[in-house]
Amino acid sequence: MSVHPAIPEHIGQVVAARRFADGNTAELWLIDLAGGRRVVAKRGKGLMLEGAMLRHLADHSRLPVPELFHADDSLLVMSWIEGGGGLNAPVQEHAAELVAGLHDVGAERYGFAFDTLIGPLHQPNPESKDWIEFFRDHRLMHMARLALKEKRLDGGLMGSIERLAELLPNLIGEPAPPSLIHGDLWGGNILAHRGRIAGFIDPAVYHADPEIELAFSTLFGTFGEPFFRRYAELRPIRPGFFEVRRDIYNLYPLLVHVRLFGGSYRGQVAGIVSRFV
Repeated sequence: MSVHPAIPEHIGQVVAARRFADGNTAELWLIDLAGGRRVVAKRGKGLMLEGAMLRHLADHSRLPVPELFHADDSLLVMSWIEGGGGLNAPVQEHAAELVAGLHDVGAERYGFAFDTLIGPLHQPNPESKDWIEFFRDHRLMHMARLALKEKRLDGGLMGSIERLAELLPNLIGEPAPPSLIHGDLWGGNILAHRGRIAGFIDPAVYHADPEIELAFSTLFGTFGEPFFRRYAELRPIRPGFFEVRRDIYNLYPLLVHVRLFGGSYRGQVAGIVSRFV
């Protein structure tokens, strides 16, 4: 039976604990402290980076994220955010307002001050003035080459991805200026409660053309028409996003899933690539 992680004394005395979820490489505990306070403890590896990303979002945006009480490489202790609600139309509209506000946080360059993680995987963030070059080299080709090395992709599909990479300037066109993004915007990382967004968790932050975030939000059916209608009222979406660039950008999270899970995700990658090559 798993034993709950030791909570630093300055946070409080544990009176009850239960393991309630597991991530790719982590376990999550709901901890009740003396005095009635409740926190979440995450135990795993590489958690110092997750803590740094949460701090950056808290310090540089109004996106609601858990308050961080402790972070080291093997343990995070955060405020508990009550969720459990569905992403209905009002929640999606609220999410659009929050995400648009996040995307209003600009930067000088694409990338980030340090490398981050997407799930358990390394995410390189060398700063660049050129979005298409950054996306090509440090998102699409970075993840594809590692998938090939791990034998999750075959040489034929890799060759097609390389040909697609050469077409990116025409497919993407003129990108938007750098924006701060959450970076892993799917339903499991969005907490809703009583018809509102309560918080966002498990970020994979960097500065990007925000369309890559919008694309990811559609990949697993997280957001739909209510979100995009409200978002477009606040930040216009350039023509061609839904027809072309959404699929191009979703190759990155799909390749992440190819590396983690293989299987059907490889077929989805191949299907998108075949549209353009």
